[in-house]
Amino acid sequence: MRTVFNKTLIEIAKNDPRIHMILADIGYGEIEAFDEAFPGRLYNVGVAEQNMTGVACGMAMEGNICITYSIANFPTLRCLEQIRNDVCYHNQNVKIVIIGGGVSYGPLGVSHHSTEDIAIMRALPNIVVVVPCDNLEAEAATHAMIEHQGPVYYRCGYKNESDIHDGPIDFKIGKAIPVTEGKDIAIFFTGPIGYDAKIAAKKLEAEGISVRLVSMHSIKPIDKEEIVNSAKNIGKILTVEEHNLSGGLGSAVAEVLADECCVCKFKRMALPDVNVSKVGSQQWLREQYGLGVEDIYNTAKAMVTGK
Repeated sequence: MRTVFNKTLIEIAKNDPRIHMILADIGYGEIEAFDEAFPGRLYNVGVAEQNMTGVACGMAMEGNICITYSIANFPTLRCLEQIRNDVCYHNQNVKIVIIGGGVSYGPLGVSHHSTEDIAIMRALPNIVVVVPCDNLEAEAATHAMIEHQGPVYYRCGYKNESDIHDGPIDFKIGKAIPVTEGKDIAIFFTGPIGYDAKIAAKKLEAEGISVRLVSMHSIKPIDKEEIVNSAKNIGKILTVEEHNLSGGLGSAVAEVLADECCVCKFKRMALPDVNVSKVGSQQWLREQYGLGVEDIYNTAKAMVTGK
């Protein structure tokens, strides 16, 4: 997905000289093409994420569109105060892009995980939070991010993610994208873990359980209409995300259900409220912490059958 993001950004930037990239000691094969295409529009400030964010905000105040970009949690947690006080307070055209949400960098340990980011970023005023699930959404989300006036947080996959959508998509900020239609349970997911949810949904379909599978790529604003309709017409909602249990997609959906006084069977699947201290591949870590295909399948089946 990061390759798709970078290629799409270059294509957009050919026709928009306002677009600049500000990095904090990152590159090594993905970013160099932007620098070669647009000399003078890429700045590497070194290992200084706070400075990266401040520079991006200052340049945005001069009428530019500035992308801060780095791996996992570094463009967010290290410079949260600057995002809050500089970017969001001044509602500037800064796009915060992370590569490798969740436990994508599993072999590098907890310092490289990004498992609290959705909760933290969506709590900030003025910012949009998008989490594309595959290459199609990654490309569409890049266009939507640049077109949006104001701060955007873009949580991108790392590499080699499988496509979830089988055909063209209609990507709009604030509007979910159904992957499959169904009437027995609605499974809402965000990000590349949706591929595991899709495999689980196929297993359920083979057993006669009809699944409405929905990509919730937009966490803020969230698609309230989709949530309310699923609660009223299906009555069972399961959320799946590669993020801590607190504050992510599941929490955002629960807030809508509470605010709209919707009563339905509802369950969240996410990383438990612990430090993900085990070290291994992304898929292995999902399974270790209850987010594997079988976990999704068993949870959804129990919600439908009561067993």
